[in-house]
Order: sequence, then structure tokens, then C-alpha cells
Amino acid sequence: MSIGLIPLTDPDHRPYSHRIAWLAVEADGTPVGSAFLRLNTRAGHTHLGETEINVHPAERGRGIGTLLLGAAISGARRNHVRTLLADVDVDSAGDHFLQRHGFGIGLTLVYARLDLATPTPDVPDVPGYRLVAWDGLPPDDLLQTFTDSRAGMYDAPSGTIRTGPDLWDTDRVRYAANLIAQRGDHLCVVAALDATGRIAGFSELVVPADGKGDGQHYGTAVLPAHRGRGLALWMKAAQIRRTRLRFPDLDGLRTDTVDTNVAMRRTNDRLGYRPQYSQHRRTLDL
Repeated sequence: MSIGLIPLTDPDHRPYSHRIAWLAVEADGTPVGSAFLRLNTRAGHTHLGETEINVHPAERGRGIGTLLLGAAISGARRNHVRTLLADVDVDSAGDHFLQRHGFGIGLTLVYARLDLATPTPDVPDVPGYRLVAWDGLPPDDLLQTFTDSRAGMYDAPSGTIRTGPDLWDTDRVRYAANLIAQRGDHLCVVAALDATGRIAGFSELVVPADGKGDGQHYGTAVLPAHRGRGLALWMKAAQIRRTRLRFPDLDGLRTDTVDTNVAMRRTNDRLGYRPQYSQHRRTLDL
């Protein structure tokens, strides 16, 4: 097999991660595959690397994927990664490929979709709370409490993947909102305020720039002290209604949930989301 690997300088360098890449080429320079390795610089996540291996279907079975994976593993070790992650559709060729190379299943993600033509069930208000909504960055008076409310994600199910809390500060909140705005997409947030005016939970949705196709949920969380009251259901129902009014050409909403997150899956089922497919987040200890 006369396949060569070309290390690439990837422009995707972010404040909280950066990415390196390799291109697999024939002797005549024809590209036949690629590998990407994202290295995390966030506190509590520097031991994790995320890889993506791509080989043209017509070129599979020649050992190209194995060659690219070897490069990604070597790159991960050089950068002190201890656990390599890869997301693949369940029972796909990629799933079987990673299994053969020693990757276990860290968790399973269920991808679900809501057809916006589906009526939203009536959801009662939650006593003692009120809902607020904004686009993009939070209002100045809510920036800090919104940042604090992201702690509601700290105990989200993570399967066998060991991480520290995914810490946020106001700079990271601003960066995330500005990145979405730079793409031209719409970041839409609904949040629940408690009686003191602090955010008890939130639900984020990103809608494509042209308001067509499907929107994507980025996260829904409720702080532990406020759980068990139905806030997630209330916020997401309000978000669906608001989205229909603001983006009448939007077809649906998509979300992904760890299969063991029973509470959130039950919320999505009640609102009309229907499972579409599942992915394994596979792991390899280095």
C-alpha cells in the first residue's frame, strides 16, 4: 500500500481547544482519507482527546483507517492525552472498526427530533418561578447568574468517561455566544428565574441563519436545588412555542441525550421528540 500521511496545520484553534490533522494520500497525491484530533485545554478535560477518522468508501479495506488511527493515537500520546474519544453511529462500519482496535463504549447517545408540526402539550407554569428569554448574550444583569446556572450540567450522565466539571466563567459564555453569532446562526435561550431573581435552569437552542431546516438543542439544565418541579418541561415547551412564532419556516428541532438520562428523555418524549438514531461514544485508554 503506497499511502502517505501529510500532517496539516488546522486553522481550527479555539480558546478552549485546538485541533491537529492528517491527510492520507496516494503516491500521486490523491486524497483518500483524513484524521482529526481535538485536544482540550479546559480545566478537568486536558486528559481527553477527540478523534474523527474518515476514509472514502471506495478506499476502505486497504488499511488506510488503521494508518490514520495510528497517527491520531501517536499525536494524542505526544500531547499527554490519556483517553481518546470517538463518536460513531451504533453498528456502523466505523463502530466495528473502533471495536476491533480496542475502543470500548463509554456512553450511548440517543438522537431525537421534534417535527414542529406536532402540537405542543399544555404544560402548567411552575409556582415560584418565571420564565425569561433572550437571543445571543444574556442581558448584563443575568450574565453572572446564567454562568452560575451552568453548574446544573456538572452531574449530567457521562457513562464510564471520567471528567472533571466542565467549568464556565463569563468570558466563556461570551465566547460561545459570539462564536454562534459569527456563523450567522441564532442562539435562543429560555431560562427560569426563582423568587430571588437568580436563574434556576436554562434551555439553549441554535437555529440556522436562514431559519430553515432543523434547529439544534445545545443544552438544558436545572440546578439540583430546583429539580423535581417540572422546570425542564416548562422551559422546553415555552421554547418550542417561541421558536414556532419566530421561525415559521423551521421544520424541526433536534436533540441528543445520554441513554441513561431517563428524566430528560421522558421530558423529550412528552414534548413529541422521537428517536432517530443512536451513537456510541467510544473510548480508548492510552
